[in-house]
Amino acid sequence: MTAAMFRLYDVSLDGSLSGRNSHLERELAIAVDDLLEYNTFVPVGHEGGPYQLRLALADARLALDITTETGAPVVRHYLSLRSFRRLFKDYSRICESYDTALINANPQRLGAIDTGRRAIHDDASDLLRERLAPKVAVDKNTARRLFTLIYALFAERHRAAVPEVPQPGLSGLRIGAGVGIAIGNEASRAGQRR
Repeated sequence: MTAAMFRLYDVSLDGSLSGRNSHLERELAIAVDDLLEYNTFVPVGHEGGPYQLRLALADARLALDITTETGAPVVRHYLSLRSFRRLFKDYSRICESYDTALINANPQRLGAIDTGRRAIHDDASDLLRERLAPKVAVDKNTARRLFTLIYALFAERHRAAVPEVPQPGLSGLRIGAGVGIAIGNEASRAGQRR
């Protein structure tokens, strides 16, 4: 099997992520572009892809629906997000600090905050790799980018916990060269009904 067979070719998020938080949108766009360009994604016991991944929130769990490019189901896995709560909270706070530092144009503070953000990403990617290991093997960079996407879903569901700091001149989410991210509304509507 070649490395190209154990990779994601498409990622879709179940949730409405339009225009709510510019930092989150920027991180999401970068994560999707990087994830689709460089990733290692190996469902345990499967002979090869490439794969499509659909991420959604189902109550306090992450639903991962993995299919082949022909649409054949590979695995559907539900992952409890309980162990990620502290990381979500820390990441939200550091994103708020980063946005504030951007507005105040403080390069030293931005550097320190970015170092902290990377440390949280490292912790989250290690935890995600550990939690996914029984079903899917991913490398560290793939896990880092997946955490960003999972955080985006979490932040949309828990919008009040993710403050928005206005940033002039930033445009909306860019999707990237026709390669795939589909964003639906089912999860956000379900969250609003609760």
